[in-house]
Amino acid sequence: MTTPPLPEETLNPQKPENAPTKPRGLLRRLYNWVLSWADSPHGMMALAGISFAESSFFPIPPDVLQIALSVGEPRKSYRFATISVIASVLGAIVGWAIGWGLWQFVDTFFYNNIPGFTEKKFEYVETLYQQNAFLWLILSAFTPIPFKIFTIAAGVCSVPLPTLILASSIGRGARFFLVATVMRLFGKQARDILDKYLEVITIIFGVLVFAGFIAIELLTNH
Repeated sequence: MTTPPLPEETLNPQKPENAPTKPRGLLRRLYNWVLSWADSPHGMMALAGISFAESSFFPIPPDVLQIALSVGEPRKSYRFATISVIASVLGAIVGWAIGWGLWQFVDTFFYNNIPGFTEKKFEYVETLYQQNAFLWLILSAFTPIPFKIFTIAAGVCSVPLPTLILASSIGRGARFFLVATVMRLFGKQARDILDKYLEVITIIFGVLVFAGFIAIELLTNH
């Protein structure tokens, strides 16, 4: 399997292409707003809503709130993870539906207003799906690259909905339950660990998953 070279710009949603100071300030305000729900009695509902929205348009990953909630109640870490997974997969279905039936009407809005969306990135994801849609959906659901681009592109590319649901469940489940496990084992100390190393950990695991798929494909072709 030959993978196209990575585009020059990163797929990191935290640093949108040609982002002026204002969008960066907006992202910081959104980040703080997400964190503020950790002190609310409605934090669990907020986690579900943010996990749902992040799969199609919201720029802040739900891990931020999941970690904050788990610091306060480590014994509920797996409950928080379960909520995040279910809501995120449902949001992925909405993202797929946007790509499948509405993209020609809303693409300009997404490119101009949603951090992380550019035509170049979207076209690149479409080329990845020509290689192995299932694999790249798992990787996008698990690693820090923007999941929302992949869910919408899946609809545009007519990736079967069951494929999206299964891959999203695997990738998001692995990611959120990894966070939950670390929080359950280390409690408040885990927050500093995850704040510093979550992206590195998920990238390493993502590379291992990718290597595993490549190895399986090579073995089955011989």
